[in-house]
Amino acid sequence: MEAKAIAKNLRIAPRKVRLVADLVRGKSAVEAMVILANTNKAASPLVDKVLKSAVANAINNHMMDEETLFVKEIMINEGPTLKRFRPKAKGIAAPVLKRTSHISIVIGDKVSNTEEVDEIEENEEEVTE
Repeated sequence: MEAKAIAKNLRIAPRKVRLVADLVRGKSAVEAMVILANTNKAASPLVDKVLKSAVANAINNHMMDEETLFVKEIMINEGPTLKRFRPKAKGIAAPVLKRTSHISIVIGDKVSNTEEVDEIEENEEEVTE
């Protein structure tokens, strides 16, 4: 079973958010929240907010247990870029690219994940026989 949360058009560069996302990928939901609370990066509160939303979706919509949740997938995609211009020497205008991000987090259930693995292994055994 999976639950998902998405935040779009966040005004922070995807490159900066990916540094924080790599810290929590594959961790349990509780452990990921602790890591994000103690990480001193501008993207940490943004990723934490989306993670908490995904956990709330899992608990309220899919009746999952909070203790068995883990970060199954976290994707940081590039959103639309705001193009601005800054004056430079000799009357030249230099472009300034203000990048935005989309954060998508998929929360999985460790119990159902192990059941899926067992089913796949059983099917492989039947095929080989």
